[in-house]
Amino acid sequence: MICTVVGARPNFIKMAPIILELKRRGIPQFFVHTGQHYDAKMSTIFFDELNMPQPDDYLGVGSGSHAEQTARILTAFEAVCVMQQPQLVMVAGDVNSTLACSLVAAKLQIPVAHVESGLRSFDRTMPEEINRVLTDHIADLLFTTEASGNENLRWEGIAPEKIHFVGNSMIDSLHTHLDKALARTPWIAFDVPPGAYGVVTFHRPSNVDDPATARELAHALARIGSTTRLIFPIHPRTKANSDGLWESLEGVTLVEPLGYLDFLGLMAKAKFVLTDSGGIQEETTALGVPCITVRHNTERPITLTEGTNQLVAPQADAIVRAAQQLPSGAEHNIPPLWDGHAAQRIVDVLQQWLASQADESRS
Repeated sequence: MICTVVGARPNFIKMAPIILELKRRGIPQFFVHTGQHYDAKMSTIFFDELNMPQPDDYLGVGSGSHAEQTARILTAFEAVCVMQQPQLVMVAGDVNSTLACSLVAAKLQIPVAHVESGLRSFDRTMPEEINRVLTDHIADLLFTTEASGNENLRWEGIAPEKIHFVGNSMIDSLHTHLDKALARTPWIAFDVPPGAYGVVTFHRPSNVDDPATARELAHALARIGSTTRLIFPIHPRTKANSDGLWESLEGVTLVEPLGYLDFLGLMAKAKFVLTDSGGIQEETTALGVPCITVRHNTERPITLTEGTNQLVAPQADAIVRAAQQLPSGAEHNIPPLWDGHAAQRIVDVLQQWLASQADESRS
């Protein structure tokens, strides 16, 4: 039996195609939701919209500091593993749930599979970078989304036979649900035509927790919003730390977090997306929508070299300039294996691994 784990919004999008493919092939799995994201708009709605089964176990760990959250997951997930005795624990991405569940499995000598392995920003101030690196060095099966991931893992000394270049399961979800998302015409709710608005998401501590940086971003939004309507689904963390900063910006419409389908449809018809997210860099590349990533680095370099993404420092002038100088419809390449079939390739590897384990147990 494979234990599949999700914890936060990005995990749901990456793991849904894999969970469904395992189910389609009749491979036994035990599905765990740690509850790292617990708000209905950040969690429950995703199960419905991605057609995911309900979790077999919900740990309900909730929010807290990195240490508090990780500790609660460690304790709760250990009990699950001791009871269920899975052959393999499969995690995705770079959130606290990813690392915590990998640590539990490793301590119990349960093999680990990591979806979205090898991505590196080379910035250890990012909690996600710590989670990525440690999880990769725990994992037995490492599923990569782009060539840089393969190179990073080999450079770090990971055995080549553990590394499997399979493509991007987040793009599987996009392929599956894009038509349904567009049919919702979510831009109508904001009284804007397709292609005439920007979408904004900010949530990283380096951007929203530092008052000086947050003010730079707010000044940029106000200036861009004077000519282009901006739709800003505000992350709970960003809202909690805002002190009213975002609420009265000209041309900026603040909304609660959107479900997967509404956000995908809105993003697909945007003039551009302004973000500090990781996954959105990939989704905009697949959609051909210009993306302005407000960070000093990215762990997804293929979105810069082959995609629609550009990095911009968190400074108002630089952000405004990027929004005014968008690429003029230039063609971009879809990265290799971002074809909507990553989950099938991942489950192919898992089946081979399970078969090899069965052979070993018989010998």
